[in-house]
Amino acid sequence: MEYRSKKEAFVLLADGTRFFGKSIGIEGTAFGEICFNTGMTGYLEIFTDPSYFGQIMVTTNTHIGNYGIQKDESQSKGITIAGLICKDFSFNYSRPSGDESLFDYLERHKLVTIADVDTRALVNYIRKHGAMNAVISTEVGEEERLLKELSEAPSMEGLELASKVSAKEAYTVGKPEATYKIAALDLGIKQNILDHMVARDMYVKVFPFDTPLEELEAWNPDGYFISNGPGDPQPLKEAQAVAKGIIEKNKPLFGICLGHQIIALANGIPTFKMFNGHRGINHPVKNLLTGKGEITSQNHGFAVEIEAAQAHPEIEITHIHLNDQTLAGMRMKNKKCFSVQYHPEAGPGPNDATYLFDTFKEYIKN
Repeated sequence: MEYRSKKEAFVLLADGTRFFGKSIGIEGTAFGEICFNTGMTGYLEIFTDPSYFGQIMVTTNTHIGNYGIQKDESQSKGITIAGLICKDFSFNYSRPSGDESLFDYLERHKLVTIADVDTRALVNYIRKHGAMNAVISTEVGEEERLLKELSEAPSMEGLELASKVSAKEAYTVGKPEATYKIAALDLGIKQNILDHMVARDMYVKVFPFDTPLEELEAWNPDGYFISNGPGDPQPLKEAQAVAKGIIEKNKPLFGICLGHQIIALANGIPTFKMFNGHRGINHPVKNLLTGKGEITSQNHGFAVEIEAAQAHPEIEITHIHLNDQTLAGMRMKNKKCFSVQYHPEAGPGPNDATYLFDTFKEYIKN
């Protein structure tokens, strides 16, 4: 099908590099840190994942939109990415269970989307030069003005974004009569995480990102969870204090992605911004406790310093990313605390890593 709008559009990187394409019919301008995801499927999960807040997404799969969207695959209440760049955009879709076309969904959320971009060349450039801020726009002829605005945009490093996606008020998920009560600190929690906990006989109360430990404790939970989310973990001092307090009291604690980084910082282990980050659904991880490999879904631009973790007397490294040997999981030797740098709930294996929720349940039972 022909594009509904032939209007020219462009991608402008912070270093002045330009790539060109066409608007799919949603005009405007969007700023954010550019990143790419290598997943062949799962675009709705990507677009609604709160961990992507503030980022312009480049999809490496050629066709986007060909199976429409199914609302129950959404990971939050709406789109969280700042903008979308793709090669071939499909206005028609063929999935019988689809609720609507991707175009209608993006148009309703007014997400600036550019197609016909040479995404292979763009991704190769990002791989070589690293993640950076970018702007996508249909305002052809305004490149110099937009480049100036782009130069004034804050870097992702040092940026606190959890407050932009966290719940404003606490809420509960699951059945009140469930066996286990979980207090979850919401830094940008995904719906699938909550679904996995509920499926394991857990009643979850989700608290805003800056909730003090005393308020979480007042609910009298059996275990604690610190969620995934966007941005740099270092500015999240309240969350680090919560993690430190839970660890000191030796209560069961599980962290995923940003939550994993918060637990590291609570133990005095530094984090760092990665050159490109890990974003895709085929990342190989080795479980050092079992020797087994796991195919994992990942989405993070920051990581925990593995040398510092190895040197920490109370930390045991449990998982390693096999592509670059970065830290993918750890646990504390004398505390009921563990965490991973990937998404066990996403199920690309499909179930290689869902055992981690069972591990959490065992921590609570024991």
